Amino acid sequence: MRRLIAGEFHKLLTTRLWLWLLLTAVALTALYASLLIAFADGDETWTPSLDTAAGQQTLFAVAVGGASTLAAVLGAIGISGEFRHKTATATFLATPHRGRVVTAKLFTYGLAGAAYAVACLSIVTAIALPWLTAKGIHLPLTGNGIPATALGTVAAVTVFALIGVGLGALLRDQVATVVALLVYRFVAEPIVTGVPALEGISRYLPGPASSALTQITLTTQDFLTPWAGGLALAAYGLAFAVLGTIWSMRRDIS
Repeated sequence: MRRLIAGEFHKLLTTRLWLWLLLTAVALTALYASLLIAFADGDETWTPSLDTAAGQQTLFAVAVGGASTLAAVLGAIGISGEFRHKTATATFLATPHRGRVVTAKLFTYGLAGAAYAVACLSIVTAIALPWLTAKGIHLPLTGNGIPATALGTVAAVTVFALIGVGLGALLRDQVATVVALLVYRFVAEPIVTGVPALEGISRYLPGPASSALTQITLTTQDFLTPWAGGLALAAYGLAFAVLGTIWSMRRDIS
């Protein structure tokens, strides 16, 4: 298994896709954090003030918005690209136990997702600490629930990377997988969460579940508790990982 994981890291790092996606995630997170600090502070019509614990937790949780979808895309391309470029045949022939190959990919891209989260949390810190200090707002990095939000962010982005790998194993088509992820995250999920009658169901979707896990507070939406959100998100990650592994073991690789 160690050689498989080392091989997956080698595949990941031989192209610059991971770097471009990471830079995009960091840039989006920087944009989200800057907009929140610039326009939301003092306006509690949709988010708490940034001089409160809830507001500061919400500020750091924007890292999920910047990193989660791109981590999922990275994971999806990591496995679906094997089928697109016809390298899956050699990979599975070299390691007949396909479940181990998928497990190695899950581990590798899960760690990559965690790294994306850490990078995005770092840019939030770099922006928020001097900016809020200049505004006279104290930002205790070890208090106000910020460490819990940071851990939740790392966990959430990691799970999204696993979802991407699982979905890529299920669909196999690289373009279809990426399109499906983007359509769901930016079209389908926002529509469902925006319907008040579906609030009881939409709270359990991956996006709202990750918001609950990271303790985002929005006055316009009611989330699950952090533990419930974490369990819901973990269930998605486990389901996609298991289904992707089983499906890859049963389907022909050619």
